[in-house]
Order: sequence, then structure tokens, then C-alpha cells
Amino acid sequence: MTNATPAIPPLLPEGLRDRLPEEAEAASRVMRALIDVFATHGYRRVAPPIAEFRETLATDGDAAANSLLRFTDPLSRRTLAIRPDITRQVGRIATSSMAAQPRPLRLCYAGQVAKLAASTLWPEREMMQIGAELIGSDAVTAVCEIAKMAVDALAAAGVADISVDLTLPDLVDTLAAGALPLPDGNLAAVRAALDAKDAGALPWLGASAYLPLLAATGDFDTAIERLAAIDAQGVLTSRIATLRAVNAAISGIARVTLDPTERHGFEYQSGIGFSFFAQYPADAQGRVGAFSIGRGGSYAISHADGGNEPAVGFSLYPDPLIMAGLGNSAGTAERLFLPIGHDVRAADALRTGGWVTIAAISDADDPRALGCTHILHGDNATKL
Repeated sequence: MTNATPAIPPLLPEGLRDRLPEEAEAASRVMRALIDVFATHGYRRVAPPIAEFRETLATDGDAAANSLLRFTDPLSRRTLAIRPDITRQVGRIATSSMAAQPRPLRLCYAGQVAKLAASTLWPEREMMQIGAELIGSDAVTAVCEIAKMAVDALAAAGVADISVDLTLPDLVDTLAAGALPLPDGNLAAVRAALDAKDAGALPWLGASAYLPLLAATGDFDTAIERLAAIDAQGVLTSRIATLRAVNAAISGIARVTLDPTERHGFEYQSGIGFSFFAQYPADAQGRVGAFSIGRGGSYAISHADGGNEPAVGFSLYPDPLIMAGLGNSAGTAERLFLPIGHDVRAADALRTGGWVTIAAISDADDPRALGCTHILHGDNATKL
């Protein structure tokens, strides 16, 4: 008689993992809470496919192209990719199937996305993305609606200590084009210096006029006055007005900060951008502090005819908070054990009344081992 070889537990690819019942249920609660808030503002949900032709998810040269998990479609023989982001898919829907719909078009979504490689801040390659897009306008009123709805939705989902960091993603390009010109070829280097908050590099790059931008960061009320004091020949007037309007819309429900030159993660936004953060207790891996849970802003959607359409939206990634306990049901849910031969109609009535029932499969089933708190006797639930 030979010894059986021990079974090797199945492994998942690096960065992918199972969501066990408690976490999966918490994720559903969070998703539902967010989507329900979007719906009350008139945002209709769309559900794009998990995979599309590669070129519709990222064109050559896009930063997103480096995030694509690709494979060959056995039917079309073309390259497909799993979506790393849903926003672009919503834009495709808006400019194709819903191109004739009245504007502004309000759409929302929720689904899983997967990337080729994890980020340095978050090791998972698959995550939930939930968001909303207002397509057809990037007016101040549209930006304020989107920003406030995002904060309201996070609060409704139970997120505490929400912070919103506002930025102007194309600020340096705008200033360099007129009010504060730069030496030829130095634009990218100045952007990089501002991203790194490297004050010493700016004079060397002929960008001393950009030094005050580094001081216009931090708490919104202080930073916005420093930004307003910069002499930019009126270029900043409308942008500052937009920033003030957004702050007024959300300052009562979130802490607002300003970092006008922040560009990380805002490759496609213009005009205004915002990042969402939340404090939460340590998760199972001990990660604590301010979780970055999403970003958004104004941008343009390209149409097939070459035209562009203004839009504003946001994407939220709540997985870090869910892993830290967001969405867990309060207390222990009461579960009712249904013994063999129980009254089926009584069980149906109790389920209608909100009970979770666990039916016995055999007389050997142990209600306590199955997590039950009550047992059905006749048509009554009796505490174990």
C-alpha cells in the first residue's frame, strides 16, 4: 500500500485573491450604498463587459496600455484585454450606443478591474471600481455636483474622516503658454520639479516664477489665498472661482486641501481634479493611515468624428477600506435553523420578515456549528 501524495492547495496568480463570504458581503453592501446615492441624483447604471478589443481600452502611447492583461480571442483572432479601468468604457458607451441621448448624460457603474502589475501602494492587481460620469458639460455646477455626490456617497457607505485634495492638472501647461513662459524644452522638467516639490530645481530651470505654487498647498482656506496672490494675468481667475465653488459644496462634509500642481494619476484630466482619502483602522495586513480611495475631475471624451465632448466624473476604489472593515454588518446576524420536516410556510413568512434561515440537510446537522442563533419550533423562532 502506497501513501497518497498530499494534495497541493491551488494557488492564485500574484496580486489576485479570493474574497471570502464576510468580505464579499461587505463589498456588496458598500457597492449598493454608493450606487443608491448615485441613483438618487439621476445617474443610471451601465455595465460594460469585463474584456474588450485592446485598442478600445487603450491606444498606443496611452499610460493605460502598460496596464493591460492581454489575450487572443479565439473567434476574431484579435487581441483582447481585461479592462484596467471602466471610465473609458463608459465614454465609449456615451459616444456610441447613447450618442443620441440628451446631454448632460448621467451614468454610473460598478465592477471589477484588473491590471498587469500592482502599484507600489496597493499589492492587489484586481479591485472594485465604482464611479459616476456626467457627460456633456464641465461647467462649475457640473463639477460641484460630481464632487459633492462622491463625498455624500462615501459618507452613506460609512466612510469616516473623508478628505478631498483639489488640484489643477494642466495648470503648468496653461501658465507656460502665456502668463509665465518657460525656456524651450523645460516644460516637462518643471512639471517634474513641481511634482517632487523641488524648490531648488525651479530657478535652475528658469522657472523662479513658479516657486509660489509650492507654497499654495495644504489647508484649502490658506492655500487658495496664496494661489490667488500669484500674478498670472487673470489666467487663474476662473480656475480659482471653480476651486472655491467646489470647496463651498463639500467643506461641511469633508476636509478640503489644495495642491494645485499635483499631476500623479491625472494624466487625462484638465481644468480641475480631486483625490479622495479616508482614515480607517488597520486592515488584516496592518495597513493604517489615510487610504487613497479614488480620484476624479474634468476631462474630454473623444468622438469617432474627431470631436471632443466635455465631461466630469470620478472613480472610487473602496477595497482598502472594505479589507479594514467597512461594510461589515453591525453585530452578529440572527440565523434561524430549520430542522428536517419544518413548517415550510412558517419559514417562508419568517424569511419575508427578514430572517436568514439555514435548513437542515440531515438530522446530524448542528445548528450552533452552522452559526444559527435560533431554531424553528412550529411557527416560532426559539433562541438556542
